[in-house]
Amino acid sequence: MAFSRRSMLWMVPGATLAVPLGARLLPSAAAAQVNAEDGVAVRGTDVVAYVTEGRPVAGRADFTHAWRGATWRFASAANRDRFAADPERYAPAYGGFCAFAVSEGYTAPIDPNAWRIVDGRLYLNYNRSVQRRWEQDIPGRITRADANWPRLAAQ
Repeated sequence: MAFSRRSMLWMVPGATLAVPLGARLLPSAAAAQVNAEDGVAVRGTDVVAYVTEGRPVAGRADFTHAWRGATWRFASAANRDRFAADPERYAPAYGGFCAFAVSEGYTAPIDPNAWRIVDGRLYLNYNRSVQRRWEQDIPGRITRADANWPRLAAQ
């Protein structure tokens, strides 16, 4: 996603986050469950591919599944069917919001290329710089994010 000149800068200790004007860091309860832009989760990335191929792969508009109020895209019908059979296995933590941000008590968008699977769970981050900060204390960040997520998801 390219940010326009109308972007605002949000400071996170050690990182700068650009968030488009009008974006809501603490979305409504319905929107908080899944990070979806224009109704499409995870910026259209096939979340099953992180597990099966070990990398982000762009999903296609002809292989989709509706779940938790968002459209999830997949690179193949097989991946769509895997997700439909067990979405909790493949869906990213914290509805696909930045894991670092959630650990800090707010939500932020993600870069599908800033990811890591920990104990079988997909975690996404705003960008690779923020991901490196998250990786400095993965267990602590997950513990804090797990504690913050119920409140953030309900807002």
